[in-house]
Amino acid sequence: MRRRTTVALTCAAVIVAVGGIGATAVAGQQPGVTQTASMVPVGNGPDGSKVSLDTTLFVPKNLHGTAPAVILAHGFGGNKDDETSEALTLARHGYIALTYSARGFGNSGGQITLDSPDYEVKDASRLIDLLAKDPRVHLDKPGDPTVGIAGGSYGGALTLEAAGYDQRVDAIVPAITWNELGQSLFPQFAQTAPATNAADTAPIPVPGVFKKQWAADFFGTGSDAGVTPTTCGKFAAAYCAAYQASAAQGRPTPEMLALMAANSPARILDRIKAPTLLIQGEADSLFPLSEGDANAKGIAANGTPVKVVWYGGGHDGGLPETKRIDSLTLSWFGRYLKKDGTAPDTRFEVTVPNAALTASDSQPKPSVRVAPGLPGVTSTGSTPTQALNLTGGQQTVVAPAGGSPAALTGLPGFGSILGQVAQAGGLSSISQLPGQVATFETAPLTATLRLTGSSYVDLKVTGTAPDATLFASLLDVPSGSAQPVLPQSLVAPIQLSGPLNGGQTVRVALPAIVRDISTGHRLRVVISTTDQGYALPQTARAYQISLAAPTLSVPVLAVTALNPSNPALVWIGLGVVVLVLLAGWLVLRVRTARRIAAASDPALVDIPLVISGLGKAYQGGFRAVSDLSFQVEPGQVLGLLGPNGAGKTTTLRMLMGLIQPTEGEIRVFGHRISPGAPVLSRVGAFVEGPGFPPHLTGIDNLLLYWRAVGRPIEEAHLDIALEIAGLGEDIHRRTRTYSHGMLQRLGIAQAMLGLPELLVLDEPTNGLDPPQIREMRDVLSRYAATGRTVIISSHLLSEVEQTCTDVVVMDRGRLVAQGTVAELVGRGGSTLFGVDDEDATVRLANAMPGIISAGKSHDGVVMDLNGTPPADVVAALVAAGIKVDRVAPQRRLEEVFLTLVGQEHS
Repeated sequence: MRRRTTVALTCAAVIVAVGGIGATAVAGQQPGVTQTASMVPVGNGPDGSKVSLDTTLFVPKNLHGTAPAVILAHGFGGNKDDETSEALTLARHGYIALTYSARGFGNSGGQITLDSPDYEVKDASRLIDLLAKDPRVHLDKPGDPTVGIAGGSYGGALTLEAAGYDQRVDAIVPAITWNELGQSLFPQFAQTAPATNAADTAPIPVPGVFKKQWAADFFGTGSDAGVTPTTCGKFAAAYCAAYQASAAQGRPTPEMLALMAANSPARILDRIKAPTLLIQGEADSLFPLSEGDANAKGIAANGTPVKVVWYGGGHDGGLPETKRIDSLTLSWFGRYLKKDGTAPDTRFEVTVPNAALTASDSQPKPSVRVAPGLPGVTSTGSTPTQALNLTGGQQTVVAPAGGSPAALTGLPGFGSILGQVAQAGGLSSISQLPGQVATFETAPLTATLRLTGSSYVDLKVTGTAPDATLFASLLDVPSGSAQPVLPQSLVAPIQLSGPLNGGQTVRVALPAIVRDISTGHRLRVVISTTDQGYALPQTARAYQISLAAPTLSVPVLAVTALNPSNPALVWIGLGVVVLVLLAGWLVLRVRTARRIAAASDPALVDIPLVISGLGKAYQGGFRAVSDLSFQVEPGQVLGLLGPNGAGKTTTLRMLMGLIQPTEGEIRVFGHRISPGAPVLSRVGAFVEGPGFPPHLTGIDNLLLYWRAVGRPIEEAHLDIALEIAGLGEDIHRRTRTYSHGMLQRLGIAQAMLGLPELLVLDEPTNGLDPPQIREMRDVLSRYAATGRTVIISSHLLSEVEQTCTDVVVMDRGRLVAQGTVAELVGRGGSTLFGVDDEDATVRLANAMPGIISAGKSHDGVVMDLNGTPPADVVAALVAAGIKVDRVAPQRRLEEVFLTLVGQEHS
């Protein structure tokens, strides 16, 4: 969602940005380009506050006369700085470029209203007004500058809406964006139809399935967009409330759907007269190809020139094709802004991956194909189809309550790369759970099938539940033992409402994909009851699924190869580099993930952990953590102790960015922690028990995780991890067969992959036997001796005492005590003195005030000190001529813990 991640990695060549003008500051000058930054007032926000936008204007230094302008709109969570590179490229090609930070982002004021026509879209028109007043900008007529707009994702919707509401816009390049935002977050891919003659019946939309992981990433990024740690962040109150209500219900509220509809290009496509280069990503589970297809058809229906490009990237990574998209964008603006006389090119262009990433071929090069005059080819009826026979009888599938366990097909920002990594490791790129899927399959193909667009199948669903939530996918099944492939990890949710007792027939539009299916391969339609990316029914149910028609209709589009000598095709970097960049980005933005980390505190950059005034409250007034503050130094092994319900795990979850605190802050190496904070890449964690895809072996789980990290395998220190796991040959068994202790050891090994600077372990010895506990103790001590830091939450106090150098004790969410182990166990109680004359020591000690008793032991003299400092005793012994070579407390950590907790509960 953020331009610096989403578009920079998946559509970097799309020249997106937004701007403003003025002459208040000049910085970061580049050869041949003048940059001028200013704050531009644009009006009020929904809360009545006045809003100014942070802008930068880029002007060619050698400009003679006037030039057309381009406004660049950034992605969600980004700011104007993300567009600097694209603005410089435009300026060097003779354009005046304007970048800006949208409301609620960067240094701009205001609240986020998701490209509202009343706010963000009006801001774009005010920027056009300002460009019209700049004497360096070419005018079509007074007050009407020659201007284009480009943007990706959030900026792409702004681009479309600005062109629809302001007819002064002369050309646009929207990329990887939505047509209807409600459809994107609550997709309605399933349509019901009468049980008879289903193929000829117009589809009827039904309520959509909540795309919870992407929605959480979308709204969570906005919530972190400002410096005020509130529930709504920089979102306007109405948007925040609508999302929270929809998330709680697992389906869109009327208020949510109304807001999404008002801010969607779908309602104004017929107003767009600006020639449109529409770029949509094939690797995109957020805004899939169907969204771009709807935009293209709506704009082209009124005679506006439209060129559609499906490229290999998207919100889920894939192939960025940077230089090619750059060239297409410059050509489009050259034709319609500079009016350079080149012939219009509205051919449909599509990238076709030639091969999956494998160990033997790390640079698979795609091909680009074209078809004349098509705005898009995703929905049924838009292109000729070919019918393939399907086999498979009626099958019963089960949906577990709450969707747990759920199939894993993709993660926000990770779908495409997840599939590539799985293929590279020889694994299936889709997790299918037994009993949860129905499958239907074609015979082996007798010729290569060029699949470009969306296939569809007619199904019949029967059950006793009042509704059904299902997920459809189309797999490429190679011959032999090779694993099936789920292209781009895309699935289509299906929502059926109304009684299912008599069965409902539904036409399912499968995800739009681009792939050459080789001769001998088969196509498999998979219908699953679960998917981790979506909200699922809370009650268990079962369905019977069968084919309403025994055919799979696949699109047949006549495409030809684009001439590779065309200079517009100088486009792609190494595929393996893309893999590393995208996987590294995912680690920086866990789930969902693309949120902004707060600024670093230079004074704390060497301190592994600082917790200040931390608190966490839940609805109903329950407080799990209150006013917690402590600091962890490099090289420490810190034990986090407390009884059940003390707030230990809640604290660790806040440390990992899994939940947000109500008050206070956590800093790791000086960086404030927020969900997906980049500094979390320096942290290894094992919190709340192990969780692994059960169909993978132990070693495959470790390798899959490390490939997702994107670092070289030699940096994983896999041998150390395997030694820690201690699973022997069991490491090659599927984890569904593992005991709890084996899963525990595998989870700790995964946390230690790459030897992170800060290692956080929650109950690491749970399920381990005594020899394994002793080995773990030695491993952690050696680990900290290298200067790294370890935090352990444990209830085994004897192990903490032997392993940890420092301790923090919590009870009822509050700090009870902290210090070194030696300090805590040495506060009062018995003390052992190693002396050269034990009899003389006992006589002297029993005569001293402040000593309750003294007696000999096999290690020396043990004294019960009644508040007398051990140092005073040592001084008295030395003065009497007794040599002292050792002083040690005799109280154990368990006594200290019970005393502290007992005091809190008394």
